[in-house]
Parts: sequence; structure tokens; C-alpha cells
Amino acid sequence: QVQLVESGGGLVQPGGSLRLSCAASGSISINAMGWYRQAPGKQRELVAHITSVGSTKYAESVKGRFTISRDNAKNLVYLQMNSLKPEDTGVYYCSREGLRDGQIAWGQGTQVTVSS
Repeated sequence: QVQLVESGGGLVQPGGSLRLSCAASGSISINAMGWYRQAPGKQRELVAHITSVGSTKYAESVKGRFTISRDNAKNLVYLQMNSLKPEDTGVYYCSREGLRDGQIAWGQGTQVTVSS
């Protein structure tokens, strides 16, 4: 079973930037990867997704501000977050999609707080 470890979260001011990293214990080259976030009392929502060939999708709320990328040689996925807003606050989770329908692995999450 793959392990995913997120890092890079923290407290930032509105308008600031942060880069999250997701380190996988094994190869991710054939897997789609994603970043989700969850605020207290809210559903976990997909914010960014990247396929094995590099095609990306974003939630409307983060388009133009967030960028997901991957480095397959290092088993790493990144989420660059710019122009951060208070509503971006939440726990951010990295995910790896398996080849079987519905198969997904999660990291432990990293807290992002946007506040002045």
C-alpha cells in the first residue's frame, strides 16, 4: 500500500503564497493524483487534479491561482497556491488514484490557514 505524506502547510496572510508537497512511498508515474481540502464541518472537496500524462483540472474557486504539478522521477506532487484567500483555509490532502475504479489512497493532511 502506498503512503503519501503532505508538507508545506502553515499560516499565511491573504494574498500570500504557499507550496504544498506530497511525497509518495512508491511510483506514481501511471497514477492520476489530486489535492483535496476540507474545512471543519464541511465536505472534502477536490481542488486540483492531474492525470498521468499531465492534464490538469481545477475547482472554479481556485482557477488562475493554484497550480498542480508532478515530478514522477522523485515521486512528488506539488500544489502551488498564490493569491490566497481566507476561504482557502482548511486541511489539504494529497490523493493517488488507483487503476481500479474507486481505488484511492490519502495522505494525513497538512493545515493551511489564511488569516490576517
